[in-house]
Amino acid sequence: MKNKIYILTLVIVTFSGCIKDTLNQKPTLSFFEENSFETFDLTKIYAFGLYNAFEGYALGPINTEFNGDLVMRNSTETGSAWLWNRVEIPVTSSIWNFENNRRINIMLKNIETSKMTAEEINHWKSIGYFFRAYDYYAKISAYGDIPWIDKVVTDSADDPLLYAERTPRDVVADNMLNDLLFAEANIFEPGTHGLPANYVGANAVRALISRFGLFEGTWRKYHGLTDAQKYLKASADASKKLIDENIGLHPNYDEVFNSESLEGVKGIILYKDYRHTVLTHILTSRHKNSAGNWDMTKAGADLYLLKDGMTRWKSPLFSTDKNAYDEFRNRDRRMLYTIVPPYRVKKVSGNPKTFTHTANAADREYIDLVATFSDPTHKELPSRNWAGNVSPVSPHFRDFNEGSGFNVSRTGYFIFKYYNRFHDIQNSDFSDAPIFRMGEVLVNYAEAKFELGEFDQTIADITINKLRARGEVAHLEIASIDADFDPTRDPGVDPILWEIRRERAIELMFEGFRFDDLRRWKKMDYAAKEKLGRWVDPAKLGNAIKTQNGEAPGYIVKFGTPPPFPEHYYLYPVPSNEIVLNPKIAPNPGWEQ
Repeated sequence: MKNKIYILTLVIVTFSGCIKDTLNQKPTLSFFEENSFETFDLTKIYAFGLYNAFEGYALGPINTEFNGDLVMRNSTETGSAWLWNRVEIPVTSSIWNFENNRRINIMLKNIETSKMTAEEINHWKSIGYFFRAYDYYAKISAYGDIPWIDKVVTDSADDPLLYAERTPRDVVADNMLNDLLFAEANIFEPGTHGLPANYVGANAVRALISRFGLFEGTWRKYHGLTDAQKYLKASADASKKLIDENIGLHPNYDEVFNSESLEGVKGIILYKDYRHTVLTHILTSRHKNSAGNWDMTKAGADLYLLKDGMTRWKSPLFSTDKNAYDEFRNRDRRMLYTIVPPYRVKKVSGNPKTFTHTANAADREYIDLVATFSDPTHKELPSRNWAGNVSPVSPHFRDFNEGSGFNVSRTGYFIFKYYNRFHDIQNSDFSDAPIFRMGEVLVNYAEAKFELGEFDQTIADITINKLRARGEVAHLEIASIDADFDPTRDPGVDPILWEIRRERAIELMFEGFRFDDLRRWKKMDYAAKEKLGRWVDPAKLGNAIKTQNGEAPGYIVKFGTPPPFPEHYYLYPVPSNEIVLNPKIAPNPGWEQ
């Protein structure tokens, strides 16, 4: 039976009205703090509400991807505001928001005077510290310095916390790490003490340390701050503990993202439990209707290695990217799971759900191939819309529509990662969402160990090569990687680190990591380039598609080349309301106007 921890929409202990979004507005409580934390079970009821912090398959994370270099939103005509220097200072922000922080601090305050044992109190401290660090991870990533609030803001207008200054990043990061280390040592394990199996435990804490430590350590290294090693070591240590737990990897990459239940699935540390008619999402539907707006760019497609472990630039298995069928052949299996492979079928008049094959055998190559490693409830070709209607061709271009307005692309690399066919009901999807998984932990560990100067073939074998094996790609052999291995490598990045970052990009594609990765590496110049799509012949597509430099044939273009990425854009602008309401809050440098 699927665990129900994430499908709570009401918590017995509630707030009346709305806790204000900012520390500068007075909150009002409507529940009795005196009796809501007296026992372990009462506190557990309250703590369930903290799990709403996990977005799961909300669209927010995936939408940040098009601020990077590997993904494009194909519905927009103007491109990313971050890449085209059009970011406006917001009035408010969901990131600069202390509502969850207040809920956590209320629990932390009241458990100290409860009837619980010291061990039980320490468990709930650990839960509070975990969620507070999870909340601050987004804040420190966006703003750097941010007020550290570890007490309950009172109703008094004289409470100094209402007008708190921005706490230096060094202090916030140190507090976060110390809290997480306490939580790792004191939290109860899921499945014990009446706690559900799909619950934050020591492994989830370690996964957050793995993520946060890598981000903070590399941000500090590449942005000229101190103490990078401390956070990189914390990331590596936590990652290694998870690897030693033998959590493993689910052998099917696709099923990590397209399973009705992730309960008991190898490699899943924590997941968000969706249920038909109870708690649903719309991410899968966006792959199967006219609102699906995410494409991979050619830069993303070119990252995928051939099965021999070589790049498309050097592998004898790669023939050309000027034919869609050739471009996908012999590639990392994750490529076929992540973007729709090429095919063509004939629609049957009067029945949009059926098709026949064309006379060209090449048109069904990937239809037959996908059938060998997936099934009709996960991945199948031809792809269909939410009602089961066949999309007759891939690539299927938005600017040259071949008979249907759904499943259309601008670059020709249309997203396939979260596509499944559990049922044909639009905007009511219920595939479970991984929150922490070993695929991320392995690439975190590989990168952290490199940055610590400790990456070797043994580390490669327990990290990158585990992931490559799942994609049916030859192992990374460090001795074979030289400066010429990838002619498109950034010359400022070590060739081995380049391969580690390649693996990260492929494994985590469309999961909301890339924009933050480029920011922490200080490599947003990768995204300040023209985003390209497939090689096409406009004459065969009704001349509806633009190509680079107007060449015919040529690579698809949409927006042109963005301006250079401004230095001050590496941090977000502080919401103007915070600056107006609190004179101690200063804007980030460069965002003064």
